[in-house]
Amino acid sequence: MTSTPGDRAARKVVPSAVVAFCPCPPLLLPAVEGRAASETVALRSACADAVTGLLEAAPEVVVVVGDGPAPGERFGAGDMGDLRGFGVDVELPFDGRVRPGGSRLPMAHTVGAWLLDQASFPGIRVGVGPDDLAQLLRDLPAPVGVLAMGDGSARRTLKAPGYLDEAAGPFDAAVATALADGNAAALAALDPAEGERLLAAGVPTWRAVGAAFTGRHVTARMHHDAAPFGVGYLVADWVVS
Repeated sequence: MTSTPGDRAARKVVPSAVVAFCPCPPLLLPAVEGRAASETVALRSACADAVTGLLEAAPEVVVVVGDGPAPGERFGAGDMGDLRGFGVDVELPFDGRVRPGGSRLPMAHTVGAWLLDQASFPGIRVGVGPDDLAQLLRDLPAPVGVLAMGDGSARRTLKAPGYLDEAAGPFDAAVATALADGNAAALAALDPAEGERLLAAGVPTWRAVGAAFTGRHVTARMHHDAAPFGVGYLVADWVVS
């Protein structure tokens, strides 16, 4: 595995896959946040940049991967998420219009669909959990787009959802380094038990992406690394050849 952070020239070569790593806090959606905070504006902008990087390769299909689906479960056209749990009566279709009997999306896939909408992605979307990513990548034609949704530790500060754990900062820093370096093997090697203890919901998704691309050449860009609300928010994009 080698990595060339920020090398725009490498992006002119047709890749086998492109990946955007984004967190999925509900506050990322303006309808939930209400009055915009500067921290969220910066995060939203970073996510937009990462998704733009993903779409530069013009993938026909973008796989939205995140926590929530059962093994073998897939989301597609007609499925939808909603924001009613956050006091907002809004439905967000995953792809196209909502259809009667469509599946209800987890929050990771709801936010992912919103990000793709904001970028005006016109292609096919498929939503899966981490366990099903590898097979789907083998089945789809290149370049495949992957929108990897997941938060870092929710134990970064005293006011964090999970209270402060001194191990949370170093754990997220190691993830940030792996993302910035394009180090797929380091992502694949993340400790799932420690991730669960630190309430780092993105670990299963990061591990799945890392396992899928270990040994491949990765061109990486880091866009954002912050924990303004006590939760680690990491944003990056990769081009995989």
